Order: sequence, then structure tokens, then C-alpha cells
Amino acid sequence: MTGIVLIIDTITVIYKNMQLKKLLLVRLLGIFSRLFQIGKLSRIRVFALFFSLGLGLSLTLSACSSSTNNSTATQTTNQKGAVVHIGYQKAATILYSLKAKKDLEKALPGATVTWTEFPAGPPMLEAMNAGSIDFGYTGESPPIFAQVAGIPLVYVAYDPWSPKAEAIIVPKNSPLKTVAELKGKRVAFAKGSNANYLLVKALEKAGLKYDDIKPTTLPPPDARGAFEGNNVEAWAIWDPYLAAAVAATGARTLTDGTGLVPNRGYYLAAKSFVEKQPDTLKTVLDQVKKTSNWAQKNPTEVAKFLSPVLGIDAAVLEVAEKRREYGVLPITDEVIAGQQEAANTFYKIKLVTKSINVKEAVWKGRSTTPT
Repeated sequence: MTGIVLIIDTITVIYKNMQLKKLLLVRLLGIFSRLFQIGKLSRIRVFALFFSLGLGLSLTLSACSSSTNNSTATQTTNQKGAVVHIGYQKAATILYSLKAKKDLEKALPGATVTWTEFPAGPPMLEAMNAGSIDFGYTGESPPIFAQVAGIPLVYVAYDPWSPKAEAIIVPKNSPLKTVAELKGKRVAFAKGSNANYLLVKALEKAGLKYDDIKPTTLPPPDARGAFEGNNVEAWAIWDPYLAAAVAATGARTLTDGTGLVPNRGYYLAAKSFVEKQPDTLKTVLDQVKKTSNWAQKNPTEVAKFLSPVLGIDAAVLEVAEKRREYGVLPITDEVIAGQQEAANTFYKIKLVTKSINVKEAVWKGRSTTPT
């Protein structure tokens, strides 16, 4: 019985640590030597036992090794076969810089990364709904409108940006001095944008209703033309378009977002992408974080880099870069509450057709977001 107990003991050791093959061989030789000495088994039976046990363990070891290799191969194949479709805006510093530097492609060797440009957040999220975009970045309002529309998006991180990076402006010779004086006036803004929310909150603070103004919904380039052509009395807009308009026209600021809105940006992903490629998503966020850190430390370089792309003077862009904040931060309960307040506000004034629960669209793995 002593020999059999030792054999069982040896097998247990091997299962606990598959790296002890040499120890197995040594112990087996010792076991069978003792069996010969005590005469419990004939030489033939010992040989048969040795052969059977050795073959069984070899097969077990091979199977375990094969399983491990197959698992590794599967992970490698999945990584190499990953396909990531990213939506971006030229004015969105981080994603555009990441695209230009090609750091994401380097971090995902063998994967396919495609980039599609959009003029604003709402059409980008429509593309996400159509399945052509996996990941993108927008201001705080677009994901609210998208969630109301049933678009399967997920908040995966946020960017603190800055309340000072958006404002309601008027021409330098305008007689308007306060937001309250916007009553009955034409105000340009991009529908569903972060500036849309700023306008709503600014009117609310001034004692006005959304219906008290004449909303003129235009994308930034068209709004700039309407603003300079005096076809609107005011314009709610964000950087770098804000900085560019002020520099070019001498426009005055009625109010920025300070004390009104947090003006956060959000990194969003398609629900299917989050579920099927969580590791790829984390790699994307890691690279976004690295690019954000670089931009934060190099505002002058970022401005020079973006200037020819946006057609905006580098000095103007540097103003915008220096007054914004950077970060790729996990979605906290405070952030969720802020988004919920915005969603409730839009529903209250009937800008959206139903109420939503923002938390339902937040990534469950938010605690692992790069910090």
C-alpha cells in the first residue's frame, strides 16, 4: 500500500504544479525501486503499471499544455482579428491627435482600425446606431438625445473639459448686454450639442423659457456665417470655434458655462463593442489616456498640430487649449447625476420625447477605466 499511496501523492503534486515534471520522474523511479525491494509486485506488473501511469500522465500533461496553447492562440487571434471603427471630429483634440499619431494602430498590431470624420456628435451617434461606429467622443447633450432614441450606446469614460470652453456670444457692436435680453431674439446653436444645454440653463437662470427665444439650429460652420452676417443676434458655441470667433470678430461673451453647466465630454462606445471586445476597448482607452496626457503637457505643440487641419490660427487654438482641462476619467455617481439632470431638463422643456435613466447606459466596467 505504501507504493500506491506514494503514486497518488505524486499525481496530486503534478496536478497542483505542471512545472514539476522532473520531480515526477524522480519520485516515480523511487517508488518503483521500493516496490522491487519489498516484492509486492512482479517485475512485469511493475513495468505495466509504470507504462500505464506514464502514458496517462503524458496524455494529461499534453492535454493541459494543448489547452493552454489553444487558449493563448485564441486570445492572439481575437486581438489580431479585432476591428475597431472610430468616429471623430477635427475639433476634438484627443481623438484627432490619436488618429494622426497612429498610436492606436501600434497598440493593436494586426487589428483593423478605421476612422470616420463627423461635423458634430449627433450624426456620429446615428452612425453608431447603424453599426458603423464602435467608439467616439461628444459633448454632454448628444448621448442624451441618442439614448432617448434608443441607440445602444455606453458611457465608458469622461473628459472634464471646462465650463469656460463654451459660451453664448454676441457681435461686438450688439446692444445686448445680458442673457435676459435674448427674449425674442434669434440664437444659433447646434441642436443636441453641449452648447444647446448651456443655452437652456442660461435662459433658465435669466428667468426665460426656451420658447422665449427664436432657436436657429445650425452646425458650427453655418452658424459662424449666420453670426457674422447678422442673421442671428447670438450664438451658443464651444471651443475652438468660440476662440476663433472671438479672435476674428471681436465678439463679446454674454456668459460662459461657469456656474451653469460642467461642460464635460464623454467617450462613448457601441454596446455590442463593449460586450464583444472589452479588452480592445480598454486598449483604446489606454491610448486615449496617453494622448490626453501628451496634449495636456504640450498645448503649444497641439495648437500648431491642429492649425492647418482646422484652418484656425495656432495662437487662437492655444488659447482654447490652455483654458480647457484634460482627462480620461471613470464615470462616477456624481457625473451620472449631472447627466441625469441634463436629461431631465431636456424632457421638462420637451426637447426630448421621453425620460431616460442615464445610469442604464453606463459601462459596468467603469471602475477599471484608466485614471
